[in-house]
Amino acid sequence: MKHLNIKTLIWCLLFFLATASNKSFAQQKTGSDSARVFTLKDLEEIVFFNHPIVKQAGLLSEEARAKVMQAWGSFDPALKSHFDRKTFGNTEYYNNWSNELKVPLWLAGADLKIGYDRFVGKYTNPETQTGVPGLTGIGLAIPIGQGFLIDARRNTLRQSKAMVNYAEAEQIKQINKVWFDAVKDYWDWFYAHRQYALIREGADLAFTRFQAVKNQTLLGDKPPIDSVEAAITFQERSLQLEKIKVELLNTRLVLSNHLWSEKSEPMELPEYSIPQNPDQNTADREQIDTLLSNAASDHPELLMLKSKGLQLQLERNYRREMLKPKLSVSGSLLTSRTAFGPQVSDNYQLQWSNYKVGVDFSFPLFLREQRGKLREIKVKQMALDYDMQQTGREINTSILNAYNKLKAYEVQLAIQSGSIDNQQVLLRGELAKFELGESTLFLINSRETKLIDMRLKLAELVSSYQKSVAELYYTAGTSQNNIRVARK
Repeated sequence: MKHLNIKTLIWCLLFFLATASNKSFAQQKTGSDSARVFTLKDLEEIVFFNHPIVKQAGLLSEEARAKVMQAWGSFDPALKSHFDRKTFGNTEYYNNWSNELKVPLWLAGADLKIGYDRFVGKYTNPETQTGVPGLTGIGLAIPIGQGFLIDARRNTLRQSKAMVNYAEAEQIKQINKVWFDAVKDYWDWFYAHRQYALIREGADLAFTRFQAVKNQTLLGDKPPIDSVEAAITFQERSLQLEKIKVELLNTRLVLSNHLWSEKSEPMELPEYSIPQNPDQNTADREQIDTLLSNAASDHPELLMLKSKGLQLQLERNYRREMLKPKLSVSGSLLTSRTAFGPQVSDNYQLQWSNYKVGVDFSFPLFLREQRGKLREIKVKQMALDYDMQQTGREINTSILNAYNKLKAYEVQLAIQSGSIDNQQVLLRGELAKFELGESTLFLINSRETKLIDMRLKLAELVSSYQKSVAELYYTAGTSQNNIRVARK
């Protein structure tokens, strides 16, 4: 008996020294009172207002509007002036000065022209020669055939406006993608945090049990082998804790990639931050029907295709117009009047007998160029229709797939929660039997380890469920709260 007590004392001393360096584990809970919950709402505010990719996406619509402004440039009034003079041997060969103000008009593709010409000199072309006061004219150039309903500048402007809608849809698509990635990283961080908390709790229990068993062994109430069992369990869970600590740090770093300040400076998620408890909202069929309906009309992918369709329709109308013959009429009323005061002789007033007119006509006999372009547009429209049909179906399928995954996760969560309750009952029963001497520490550790694994599985299911919720709204072309980036 004396030999047994000495042996027991040696066992306890060895394991006490082996685990003395780990005593600080029980003190790792310090600072938990200062923990701050970093919610999804906090993440939303940072991502949607400060994320560089979100800001970059906002530039898409600005770029499209800039192109609209460029297209409007075709309707800017233009002022032209040209002066040319030649003098040789005391003879003025010509002294030509021409000026024109051209104002493009939207209606009928016409151009309003106001000009002043002064062509004098001994060798000036008689067709253009004017008197010394020069000639002033005002007139219109109107395309009667090709270009009357739509011309190149109006076509460019209308297509530029259609591309604004395309750019806004692409902006929404990119923002939704950024938010979806951020949400997935958030719930990965949540899972790593739950793993760390559960394994730390298990290691804490193992450490406490080891201390108790060690004391009982010293008193001779427990055999030394129980101390070995308790020590091994604590060491295994401590090893798991160190591994998951690295995963927790890495998931925190990954989530920090989405955190930016208002000054576009990168931010780090503080170590004291903890994730929120997930909402247990379930998706019903009515919600899914609403998402399907909204996706059919407002999904960014479909909006982009519709904008392309509108652009192709505008181009088709323009190419149809190009099949017409070119026929344009221009006319100007002329006068040598240079001043328009109240006292002006009638001889200098605008008269219908002083005018200049012109007619231009051209028509390619086979129209192969324009007919080929028109056929090309029709083929593109057919391809776009097929693309819209397939894209719409794929969107609906993705939404229904995400919904089915959600319902499956809901069932799994319910089953897992029930299993955890049953396992806790088994563990409590095993502990009661252990107190009565009818069970072993090995069975208690096995029950407890199984419970920890089941709670870890539950945390994994919760994380997957929340990511599936985000996927459901992402495939529907929106965010869960339908947030849009604010314009600054």
